[in-house]
Amino acid sequence: MRSGKRSWFVYLAAAIPLIRAFPLIRLKADSTHTIADYIERQVKKHGKRLFMVFEDQQITYLEFNALANRAAHWALAEGFRAGDTIGFMMANRIEYVPIWSGLTKIGVRAALINTNLRGNSVLHALEVAGTKHLLVGDECLDNLGSISDDVISTLTLYVLPEIGLCTPTYPGAINIRESLTNQPTSNPDRSHRDSVRTGDSAFYIYTSGTTGLPKASKFNHQKLTLFSLLGPLLGLRKGKVVYCPLPLYHGAGGVGTVMMALGSGGTIALVRKFSASRFWTDVSRYNATGFIYIGELCRFLLNQPPNPDDGKHGLKFMFGTGLRPDIWRKFQERFRVPWIVEAYGATESNIGAFNFSGKIGSVGKLRGATLLRYDVATDELIRDSEGRYMQCDTGEVGELVSKIPRDPNALLGQFQGYTTEEATEKKILRNVKRAGDAYFRSGDLLRQDADGYFYFIDRIGDTFRWKGENVSTQEVAEALSSFPGVETVNVYGVEIPGHEGRAGMAALVFNRGWEGQFDAKAFHEHVVSRLPSYAIPIFLRVCPESDITETFKLRKVSLRREGYDPERIAEPIYIRDVAANTYTRLHTITDVHIR
Repeated sequence: MRSGKRSWFVYLAAAIPLIRAFPLIRLKADSTHTIADYIERQVKKHGKRLFMVFEDQQITYLEFNALANRAAHWALAEGFRAGDTIGFMMANRIEYVPIWSGLTKIGVRAALINTNLRGNSVLHALEVAGTKHLLVGDECLDNLGSISDDVISTLTLYVLPEIGLCTPTYPGAINIRESLTNQPTSNPDRSHRDSVRTGDSAFYIYTSGTTGLPKASKFNHQKLTLFSLLGPLLGLRKGKVVYCPLPLYHGAGGVGTVMMALGSGGTIALVRKFSASRFWTDVSRYNATGFIYIGELCRFLLNQPPNPDDGKHGLKFMFGTGLRPDIWRKFQERFRVPWIVEAYGATESNIGAFNFSGKIGSVGKLRGATLLRYDVATDELIRDSEGRYMQCDTGEVGELVSKIPRDPNALLGQFQGYTTEEATEKKILRNVKRAGDAYFRSGDLLRQDADGYFYFIDRIGDTFRWKGENVSTQEVAEALSSFPGVETVNVYGVEIPGHEGRAGMAALVFNRGWEGQFDAKAFHEHVVSRLPSYAIPIFLRVCPESDITETFKLRKVSLRREGYDPERIAEPIYIRDVAANTYTRLHTITDVHIR
C-alpha cells in the first residue's frame, strides 16, 4: 500500500478544475461574486445528483437549493436584509447547510454558534456578532436554560423543530417550521445581494482566542468558495461520497466537507455526531470515498478493539489536521487508508498548507510564513538586543506568523479578522522584517526541517486543545471563580499519555475560612452548568496560596511541569468522575483513566 504519493493522473484530473479556479483566485475584495452565485451555478450543473444523506432523509442538489430558497424568502418576510446577521445554533441536521446557504442569497450572515455553548456564552456569541436574533434547532433549547427570562425577552428567538418531532415549548420562541415550508422554492432575485462584495463575510465561525470568550471570525465569500477546490484536488468525483462525522459549526465539517462535495458534485453522508464504534460501519454503508478528520478522532478509532473487518472499506483518502506522528503510521497500516493528507490552517488564518506527499508528521510547506523565536516560560516572542524579532533556525520551534498584503483590496493572504477591531489588532504583528509590514500571529508553535517541511508542535499562551476544540483558560477560570469561596483559579493544560492535546487542569485557592470545606459534587455541578463539555477541567489541584508574578500574573509553567501525579504533589489532586457527577480524590497516577 502506498503511503501517500499520488500518480500523475490524479493531478492531471485536478488540473482542469484548478484552471477554472483562476478567476476565483484573482477576485478582489470589491468584486461582486458571492458564495450564493457559486451554489446556484453548481446546482445547475449537478441538479439531480444526490447532495446529502442524513439518517432516513436525502436531498438532491435541486432539493438542497429549494430548501435554501425557502430560508431566503422566510428571512425576507421577517424583514432581514443584506448586511444583517442571525445567530444560528443547530446540531447536524439536513436543514443546516441549506439555511446558511439561503441566508447568503439575500446577503444575510449566519453566525454559526458552537452547540456546546450554554447560557451566558451564547449571549456573548450573539453580542460579538452584533445581533439579537437567534435561530435554533429544538435540540438546542436546553442550552438557553440558565439565561434569565428578562434577558431572553430582549432576543428574537426562532425555533426550527425536526420534521415529525414534537417541539418543546419555550417562552417567547417562534416556531418557524410551517412558515418555512410555505415559502417559495424559486431563487430570490439577485438584487437582494447586489450590495454584497466578495471580501464581505459569508458567515461567522466562532473560535476561542488566547484570552476571553469565543470571538466571531469572519469568513469571506472568496475564501469559502476556494475550499471547493479540495474535492478535485483529492480526487473526489461526481456522485462520490464524503463522510461527515464532524459538527457543521466547525470549519472542518461545515466548510471543508461541505465545499469539498459542492465543488465536485459529490454527496455528503452526514451523521448527528461522531461515534468511534459506528464509524467504519457508516463508511462502508455509505460507500464513502473520503472523510475529513481531526487528530483526536483518529486516536479514538485506533483505540477501538481490533476487528477482522478493519481496512475493508472503499476509502481513497482522508484529509484533516492534528494527526500526530505517533499514531499516523499505525492508523494507516491498520485501517489501510491509501492517502492521508495532513493540512494546516485555522478558521481566521490567512495562510494554509497541505501535505500531499504523505510525509509523516508534516503539515506540508508554507509560503509567506516565518517562524519567530518564542519563550514558552514568559509567553513572549524573543527579540534581539536591538529589539528586533528573531527568526528560528532550521529545526527550531517558534511561533508561526504569516505576511498580510499591503493592498487592502487583495484577498489572498489577507487577514479577515474578527467582528471587533480590538480582537483583530491583537492578532497582528507589525514591523517584523521591515518598517510598516504586518503579519498574522497564528498562536501556534511549529518547526521547519531542512527540506522546507513544517511540523505542528502545539498551541501557545492561554489556549490549549482538547478533543479537537480550543479551550480558553480565561473562560474556564471565570466559570470556576464564581463558585462560593474560590479566591483564585489558575487554569492550564496537562499532557496525558495516549491522548491528543492537553487535558484541562485547574489550581484552586480558597478564601480564608473555606479551607477543608471543598464540596466536590457541588463544584462539579457548578462547572457542568457553565462550560462546554470539552472545557470542563479533568483535574483539580487545591492549593494553599496563589503563585503570582510581580505584575500579578499567575504562573503556569511550573504547574504544567508538575502535572497531576499525587505522589509528587503535596496538595490534594482531584479527578473528574463523569459517571458519579463529581470530582474524586486521586491517590495514584495509575488510577487515571480518561475516555
